[in-house]
Amino acid sequence: MKITAILCTCNRCDTLDKALESLASSRLSQGTEWEVIVVDNNSRDRTRDLVEEYCRRYPGHFRYLFEPRPGKSYALNSGIREAGGDILVFTDDDVIVDQNWLQNIAAGLEDGRWVGAGGRTFAEPGFVPPAWLPQSGRYALPPLALFDFGSEPSELKKSPFGNNMAFHKSMFVKHGGFRTDLGPRFGSKGPQKSEDSEFGMRLLARGERFLYEPSAIVYHAVPKNRARKSYFLAWWFDKVRADIRVEGIPGPTRWFICGVPLYLFRRLAFWTFQWIFTFKPADRFECRIKAWAKVGQITECYRMWREGKAR
Repeated sequence: MKITAILCTCNRCDTLDKALESLASSRLSQGTEWEVIVVDNNSRDRTRDLVEEYCRRYPGHFRYLFEPRPGKSYALNSGIREAGGDILVFTDDDVIVDQNWLQNIAAGLEDGRWVGAGGRTFAEPGFVPPAWLPQSGRYALPPLALFDFGSEPSELKKSPFGNNMAFHKSMFVKHGGFRTDLGPRFGSKGPQKSEDSEFGMRLLARGERFLYEPSAIVYHAVPKNRARKSYFLAWWFDKVRADIRVEGIPGPTRWFICGVPLYLFRRLAFWTFQWIFTFKPADRFECRIKAWAKVGQITECYRMWREGKAR
């Protein structure tokens, strides 16, 4: 088995150094070949120097690749084309991986039952959730990039997160790469989310099967700016816009105003009312997120209507 880990980065030298150091400490079974491709998406800091230092310290295990087109999806697709492994593993530049992560996330794909896998992503040690954050349900973990379905392996019925996932390389030949109209891109006004979840959903819709592997663990940084209400609101605003790009306008409807289904305005009014008259901090903020998500959906429906008229 040969594993290629693909990590895309842009101007994050400090966290990248920690991520690469943890990858360099990986423990793998004898005979397993592995490499890490770091795809630099137009960094202006010391990214190249840092990665080349790891290439010298760990020859044969680290490679530097430059992708000039702005956008994480372009960087991911470049890494996939250059990968020498038959199993491709993905993570981010702001995580610390467990020493057994690389082995465990790939091991379940050896027997052919599964074409993809996702592991558990925890917050960095010491993180204490704020009192206003919902502690369960849809609105709690995704903005912090955390993913946890318990301690038992099972079939994964949803897309894994991009900081802790693996696929057979053949899946990208069979189903195509990451959509370049989605995902983080400097200066873009389009949706900045869902390039990873869209790929996973695409495979699931075509009958492919994924494994949830809880022993594949990474720890995700939670800087102060992410533990703020403004970050959660902006994250969900952008996420629902990306979801509409991927899945279309939610729900059947006959009545529109400028491309926006009328029922979205009713739901916005409902959740705004709930937000105003709910008093428990976590419940109140969850209502606020739902209201702001409706604003995101309305915004994207209108934007797509405008784009359609322009064409």
